[in-house]
Amino acid sequence: MRILLLSAYDADSHVYWREGLVSNLPEHEWTVLALPGRYFSWRMRGNSLSWAFGEAETLAKPYDLVIATSMTDLSALRGFVPSLANTPTLVYFHENQFAYPASGKEFKSVEPCILNLYTALAADYCLFNSEYNRQTLLGGAEALLAKLPDHVPKGIVERIRERSAILPVPLNQDSYLQPEPMLDEEQNEKQDEFHITWNHRWEFDKNPQLLLDAMQVLDNGGAQFTLHVVGQQFRKVPKQFEQLKSKLGNKIGHWGYMQSRADYQQLLQQSDVVLSTALHDYQGIAVLEGAAAGAYPVVPDRLAYKELFPAECRYSETAEVDALAGALQRLIAEKAQGKRRARIDVSHLGWTAMAEHYRHIITKIAER
Repeated sequence: MRILLLSAYDADSHVYWREGLVSNLPEHEWTVLALPGRYFSWRMRGNSLSWAFGEAETLAKPYDLVIATSMTDLSALRGFVPSLANTPTLVYFHENQFAYPASGKEFKSVEPCILNLYTALAADYCLFNSEYNRQTLLGGAEALLAKLPDHVPKGIVERIRERSAILPVPLNQDSYLQPEPMLDEEQNEKQDEFHITWNHRWEFDKNPQLLLDAMQVLDNGGAQFTLHVVGQQFRKVPKQFEQLKSKLGNKIGHWGYMQSRADYQQLLQQSDVVLSTALHDYQGIAVLEGAAAGAYPVVPDRLAYKELFPAECRYSETAEVDALAGALQRLIAEKAQGKRRARIDVSHLGWTAMAEHYRHIITKIAER
């Protein structure tokens, strides 16, 4: 099968998904077009223009199926390239703009939400990485449509609902590791230390303020731990990170993005906890990879995490700072007593388990 794969805003999680898709379904002939994950507003609105007139020869080739990410301006692209209008199209939603938290600094516009809506409607079928993602898009679209003054067709939201399903981003099979003890610089085992890893983008939507506040409560309470803060950084780093590094001092371990995947995986393998403080996560690949490596996930009791992890892994939204600090303190105390929580099984989310689900839906949509 000849498949055109379009990643309009090729952020790290999108790269992870599309590379996994191509490598785990090698029986298909893949043509991949990807635009860098930067200049968000221009990329969202301009990707159809960039591709239609910059990749005209590639787009004009015959395909059996188009798979596009939700950032793709699909309705405009199918208008610019008539041959694509007749090609079955599957859209994958890693996220949706209806549920993205506002920083308070951006220009307020409904256009990103409208583009998500139009792309969902222009597709033959939509896949979402979590039910949380699907429901927030459907609910957000319904609320937006209700505000429009006139000539709003009925059944828009239901049309998307009926032509959609949940299919998570699978984990790479090399993510599944056995736990390994943390070693110090002299390579002597430090079995008693408690290692916490926070492995997310250094941006406001990952809620660094909650991380800072909870770690201060934990530190002030006399808890012994080492915090590793890793993940992708950008030009503007929230001030909370520098405050965190300053306040925790010698309790900081690894700090900053880890270029080597092998080193990163080893860190997860040696960690007691993989932590999320996110304001928004539609699936949470970073935490899932930590769990696959044997770290115990500690996550908020909201977002997609309610679908992924049992209640004992989730800290309450009520008095969230104290709830998170308390959850970590209990785990630290348990380890000091020689106890260890059972690892959380996420094997059902690996490519070995999920490749056939992708094959089935790809064949189904291509044959329509």
